[in-house]
Amino acid sequence: MKSDRLVAILLMLQRRGQVTAAEVAAELEVSERTARRDLDALGIAGIPIYSVRGRTGGWRLLGGGRTDLSGLTAGEARALFLVAGSAAAETPEVQHALRKLVRALPETFREQAEAAAASQIVDPNPWGRDGAQALPPRFLEVVQDAVIRGVQVRLGYVDRAGSASERVVHPLGLVSKGSRWYLVAGTDHGQRTFRLDRVSAVQLSDDPVHRPDTFDLAEQWRAIREEAGRRGTLIDVHARCAPDGLSYLRTAVGDNLEIGAAASDGRIPVVIHAPSAYGIAGHLAGLVEWLDIERPQSVRDHLAEIGRALTSRYRARPGWAARS
Repeated sequence: MKSDRLVAILLMLQRRGQVTAAEVAAELEVSERTARRDLDALGIAGIPIYSVRGRTGGWRLLGGGRTDLSGLTAGEARALFLVAGSAAAETPEVQHALRKLVRALPETFREQAEAAAASQIVDPNPWGRDGAQALPPRFLEVVQDAVIRGVQVRLGYVDRAGSASERVVHPLGLVSKGSRWYLVAGTDHGQRTFRLDRVSAVQLSDDPVHRPDTFDLAEQWRAIREEAGRRGTLIDVHARCAPDGLSYLRTAVGDNLEIGAAASDGRIPVVIHAPSAYGIAGHLAGLVEWLDIERPQSVRDHLAEIGRALTSRYRARPGWAARS
């Protein structure tokens, strides 16, 4: 992306003082022609950049590379990597650009910039019908700071039942899911997830976070999301499906399906995860030709009720054939 390259060039100028088109091309893995165009684009955009001709020439920023524009503060560098890092998990191109940007950062900023890039992810799909929040959570910035700096916090929290508590946690990462923000943190009872809009107070400490060597925020969030899906599932329907009906079953229930190995009679054992007995019975009623529900009995009972209702309504009645 051109914008990534332009930021990288600015940071290279800050770090080195002077660059050549060849150095830019090698660093950013583009042609020298593209590098020159990018350098010209910075000047056209009003960046105080100028060229020095001759064997020892190159491109420089006015002020010896110490201008406010090129000299990002630590906070600005962190903000840049927070934004870019959110997309990096899903976009290899952004990951590639981030690596280049890190190499161009002043040495003192690199550690926190890398921490910022890995500190949060964005999951754009909301939970169910979760509505939009007008404002970010009150303590988002201070929690971001704790995650990036790697320090423990004393967290005030109000749970779903309205019970207030206070605890010391080890912030490991932040997730934005739809309109909600979540903190993934270590506690005395293992890793926990906290909704930021339920946080009532945050007090930073100077004690370092104990971060597991194998911790990966994206992998951890995937596990949290799957566990949340399982908790939202109220019943498991055990059944046997004829092979030629399996594709219809997949269409009916989507990913909420586990498929076993075919039995000696050719039928395939399946487990269907469902939110309610009545709801799943309605989905499966049209598959009775291929599907034999074994348990729970509540689903079998609902299917029988659906069958009786269908028979009552659509049974042929005297005189219908004559009128048709």
